[in-house]
Amino acid sequence: MGRRLLTILGTLVGLGVIALAIAASIWPAVNEVETGATPQYPNLRPQYYTASPGKVLTKAEASIDAMPRWTLVSSEAGGRSIEATHETQVFGFIDDVTVWAEPVTQGVTRVRVRSASRIGKLDFGQNARNIREFFSALDRRLKDAKFDPDQVDEKPPDPDKDSSN
Repeated sequence: MGRRLLTILGTLVGLGVIALAIAASIWPAVNEVETGATPQYPNLRPQYYTASPGKVLTKAEASIDAMPRWTLVSSEAGGRSIEATHETQVFGFIDDVTVWAEPVTQGVTRVRVRSASRIGKLDFGQNARNIREFFSALDRRLKDAKFDPDQVDEKPPDPDKDSSN
């Protein structure tokens, strides 16, 4: 009986080590992710909205309040940032999330997000998921104000073309 128990325990430990090795190869070894600043996640970029920073932050706060396991920690009065936490579902780890709303032009606001795990060196992709979840919720609240700067035609008009024809 003792030998069989040791064999089962050894097998479980071995499978756990293999699972961790696979997980480490899937997710980058980071525990902090920021939009536009984390090379391991080049597709996580700041988002843009045609709304004032104040309106964007109000909608961001409402989004955080509505999401499960998210808690609004602080909001700068008249400021441009909010602090929140996200509790992971399985182990209950806490991640700190900061949202910045910065005016780009008169009618466009850029939103940057940083999510950082409080413990560990490998977040198993959780911080990137936090940012995606936040932007998904914010996009639902600001759906008509979503702005894609990559869609703007940056070429100046050609003066040789006559547009009157």
